[in-house]
Parts: sequence; C-alpha cells; structure tokens
Amino acid sequence: MAIMLASLLINKYVYGGVMLFALIVMIYEFLRMTCGTQYKYSQILAIVAGAFIFLMTFLYKGFHIPGRLVILCFVPVFILMINSLYVKDKTSFGKFASLYTAILYIAIPWAIMCFTVLDQDGNFDGRMLLSFFAIIWGSDVGAYVFGISLGQKYGKKLFPSISPKKSWIGFWGGMLTAVIVAVILQLTGVFPVSMVHAIVLSLLMDVAGVYGDLIESQWKRYTEVKDSGIIIPGHGGMLDRFDSALMAIPTGVIYLVLFNLI
Repeated sequence: MAIMLASLLINKYVYGGVMLFALIVMIYEFLRMTCGTQYKYSQILAIVAGAFIFLMTFLYKGFHIPGRLVILCFVPVFILMINSLYVKDKTSFGKFASLYTAILYIAIPWAIMCFTVLDQDGNFDGRMLLSFFAIIWGSDVGAYVFGISLGQKYGKKLFPSISPKKSWIGFWGGMLTAVIVAVILQLTGVFPVSMVHAIVLSLLMDVAGVYGDLIESQWKRYTEVKDSGIIIPGHGGMLDRFDSALMAIPTGVIYLVLFNLI
C-alpha cells in the first residue's frame, strides 16, 4: 500500500514505473495460471504487447506524443497473432486464447487508469485514482467483515458456483462501506467530484468490483489454483490484489467521461 500511495502522490514518473511493473506482473501471473509453461515466447510477446499499450497511453496523456502514434499499440498485438501461426505444438492450442485475453482483461483496463491521473496538459494529480482505490479497498474490507461476521451464518450465498464464501450480506456490507469511504473522501477534499457523483461512483464501482473479483475467481477455479501468485505475502499475487480494480476503475472512468468530469 505504501508503494501504491507513493505512485499516486509523488509524480507521474513514479506512477508510470510502479503501474507498468504491476501490469507486467499481473499479465505474467495470468499467463502462468492459464498457459503454464507452454508457449513461452508467445507469453513474452503478450507481456510486451500489454506493456506497450500502457506505455503508449501514458506517453500520450503525460508527455503529449501525437495521438496518431497510439495506434502503434496494435503492432505487438498483430505480431502476437501472426506468431500463433508458427507455433508447432497445437495440441493445447485453446490455451493460446489466454494470450489475447490477457490484453483485453488486464492491459487495456490498466492503461485506462492514465486518464484519471493526467489531464489534457499532462499535469499529474493522483487524487481521483487514489479515491478509486480507496473505494475498492473499502468495499473489500466491508464485504469481508460483514461476510465473515454475518454472511456465513445468515442469508444466501452471492455466487456459490464460483466463490462459495461470498454472501449477499457481505455484498451489501461492502457497498455500504464503499459509500462511507467515498463520502469521507469527498468531505475532506480528496475526491475531486461533487457529493452526488461521489456516491454514484462508489455504488457503480462497488458492483463492478464485485464482478471483477468473481471473474478472477472463475479463472482460478477453472485453472485449479488458489492464488494467482506469491508476490504479496498474505494476499497471493498481484492479480489477486487488483482483480476488482480491473473492472471497477474502467467503470469509474466511463462515468467520468460521460459526465464530462475529466
């Protein structure tokens, strides 16, 4: 958390470095989870493609590179697709789809975050993204506390086929906590939107975050792994930590764009 806070409060260079590292680790974890040791060179290409998407978006927003150059993001993606034609071992070729999924599921949502911290002049302000993460973390904590204390004894399960421990009580508890966090951040001037927008954003991002969590849980159940990695002691992998954010933050950005808030 200290590293994340530093990336959001110091400057855009620290932000870019930390977020690029997190992205690379998440894609690596996802591909190890889905492809294992197969298609090693293709996995490297997928990581490069995802990193390039983030980097070009970051440079476009923060350093005014011409917008037309952003289209170059597709070059490594096209190389990855062409590379699939030359893979000799196609006995498990279905796993190759995970290489494309990593870009859509992780790289693009992560790149979208740049629109929350960099304005049209390239100035850096991490308050919006900090607020987004605080809402997500608040929702996770609230869902855990209410779910453990009440949800396991009372009420129905939220999605038992994918995540047996999640309950509706935990869901509503997480939503309540997310709203409380958003209100506090708005009142203290950290969340740079009106109170109405802060509450609506917290509700939308809470729901999106739950779906993000369930999506990763589905992948882990399918691949029969407990955690995506071991990089964060007590939490598992980087993807385990940011699974909710991959859905919640793009949802928040879409809302900001629709209401002309960024």
